[in-house]
Amino acid sequence: MNWAEAVPNLLIGLREGLEAGLVVSILLAALRKTRTADPAGVHVRSSVPVWLGVLGAVMLAGSFAAVLTFSTSVLSSRAQEAAGGLLSVLAVALVTGMIFWMRRTAATLSKQLRGEVQRAAAIGAGALTITAFLAVGREGLETTLFLWTAAKASGSTLAPLAGAGLGLAAAVVLCSLLYRQAVRLNIGVFFTRTALALIVIAAGVLAYGLGDLQDAGLLSGQRWIAFDVTAHADPGSWWVSLISGVTELAPKMTVLQVVAWIAYLAVVIPLFARAGRTAGAAAAPPAAPAVAAAPSPTGAPPPAAASAQPATAGAAGRAGPGAARWERLIARRPWTVAGVLVLAPVLAAAVTIAALPPASTAAATVVTVTATSCAPHWSAARTGTQTFSVANKSGQAGEVNLVNSGGGVVAEIETIGPATTATMTATLTAGSYVFRCYMGARPVMTSASVQAAGRHVRAGTTAVKPVTVQDLAGPNHAYQAYAAGVLARLARQVTVLEKDLRQRRPGRARTAWLAAQLDWERAGASYDSFGADGLAVDGLPDGLALGVRDPHFTGLHRLEYGLWHGQHPAVLLRASRQLARSVAAVRRHLTSGDLTGDPTNLPIRAHEILEDALRDHLSGIDNEGAGAAYPETYADVQVTRVVLGELAGLITARAPRLVPMARAQLATLQQALLATRSRGQWRAPAATPLVRRQHVDAAIGALLQTLSAVPDLLEVPPAH
Repeated sequence: MNWAEAVPNLLIGLREGLEAGLVVSILLAALRKTRTADPAGVHVRSSVPVWLGVLGAVMLAGSFAAVLTFSTSVLSSRAQEAAGGLLSVLAVALVTGMIFWMRRTAATLSKQLRGEVQRAAAIGAGALTITAFLAVGREGLETTLFLWTAAKASGSTLAPLAGAGLGLAAAVVLCSLLYRQAVRLNIGVFFTRTALALIVIAAGVLAYGLGDLQDAGLLSGQRWIAFDVTAHADPGSWWVSLISGVTELAPKMTVLQVVAWIAYLAVVIPLFARAGRTAGAAAAPPAAPAVAAAPSPTGAPPPAAASAQPATAGAAGRAGPGAARWERLIARRPWTVAGVLVLAPVLAAAVTIAALPPASTAAATVVTVTATSCAPHWSAARTGTQTFSVANKSGQAGEVNLVNSGGGVVAEIETIGPATTATMTATLTAGSYVFRCYMGARPVMTSASVQAAGRHVRAGTTAVKPVTVQDLAGPNHAYQAYAAGVLARLARQVTVLEKDLRQRRPGRARTAWLAAQLDWERAGASYDSFGADGLAVDGLPDGLALGVRDPHFTGLHRLEYGLWHGQHPAVLLRASRQLARSVAAVRRHLTSGDLTGDPTNLPIRAHEILEDALRDHLSGIDNEGAGAAYPETYADVQVTRVVLGELAGLITARAPRLVPMARAQLATLQQALLATRSRGQWRAPAATPLVRRQHVDAAIGALLQTLSAVPDLLEVPPAH
């Protein structure tokens, strides 16, 4: 069991359990004080009604957890991801609100609860039970939802449940000791410090929830990956498990997840600090003389002087003939009230779960992966839609595929961590299938072949036949030959640029610069695919200490900045010579096979070239003065067309309609880009009419959605 995954739920259980326990302690202390202050006017002599209310709140939380678990388990994989994502976002919103509520009201919580207890005790035992139920029930529901989503983010393992149990048990023990005054704890400091840790956990749960919504198709950007360290760091290693367990971050995250994680922390932490200062100022003692009062057993501040006198007389009056009908009812039927609060949540949960689809239509086939075998107990399959629950007991992270007799992958789990359970769903037609497991550095393992039996199914899940490195070698070699020709033309353009600078003709130098920049784009140099040499050719000043004046800012964008900001040609001549050397280095390493030599990168490039254009060109990130976003994107369309053509045969064999659709969308984008020109001259986006810009944005968005399928279609499975 990975105990790092237990840390978030242990902290949640401890903090939320302690918060609920403090509420119970305050209720008990307030009841005891009320009985002592006004023994004749108090209707309730026992603390049993409080405990019955607490029991009802616990039953409510447990019933809520049962409904969450059983209701989501009968959904399809996509629906489970959608439900889990929405619940994760809701849990983060609730726990964030709870953190701020506690920050603002901690100083007056005891006073508020004491007033409620005094009134409820005067009405009767039923009212006191309801008061305890409402006070603890809210905490229980929030805690249950957050624990459930945090456990889901960690994976379906025992560790999150064990952590939650330990945290709740520790909270119970600590609250008991606080109530008996056996220990002292600065509750304010404890809640403040644990709140910061809880905010970090909530940020991770939010990122995980948004990832689920992306997987479910409710949010876009699933394939816009911010980072993926799974190839360099074993997800099962202790340090990755520790970081993931404590922060809820994953080794692979999308841009949306990373942005949401950073934005949540950047917004919530300063607001939390500000709320603390505001609460501290509001809780400052008034100028009036203070009235001595004994501290409550929980360590909470004593009630104000105005509330020191019991309010039982007024409350008793309200419980008399003038009281509301429901108050008189609960005063006469305390055990009925308690029974309803305890049993109603259980009955409601039972009815809800019973109304769910039958288990036979939702049950998942359990598939186990061990250190030495892949699905050893899988022996039967049926035609139609089927869900597999894959339990990874191999001790390694890896990939699991369901493959048909023709070698096509009909379902896959790209990354499954050790001691984790994940689901895959596929619609099977009649035929034989095997599971293939690629776990860590171990040899690939294959299950026994199983025949899918049952009624005929016309359309099953589209099977994707895996490609091999050899399949991609030919297209990749053709791409390298193409890139080498474009880079040779780029070298000639740099020579022309250098000549224009030497002759101090800035206008002609700008024209030569644009020609060189477009040749670089046509080489397909997206996402730094040419390494450090590529950065020297096309790097940006972002992150450099001196920005555009930093000596490490070199290449085409350095010349762009100087040419469009009036720098003297003699100053730029040195930069052009450095550019010539960098281009020569790229050409040399490309020819030797050091760059773009991995054929498995070519399918990724079919999508990422234009993704790079959207990210950098059309957003203006890489504009250093020329405003050449549209011609640069036009050049990216040209090289994407080349890459798509080289991969067309492999793509068509797996998705016959994709290439024609992509080519039509490429033509649409190309026409939209050409329409941004005025009298045959390219214009900067800021000088282009809005409708023309919108046409470009719509065309590139549709095209990227189509091309995003190429990397998955042409994915080479792990080889050991």
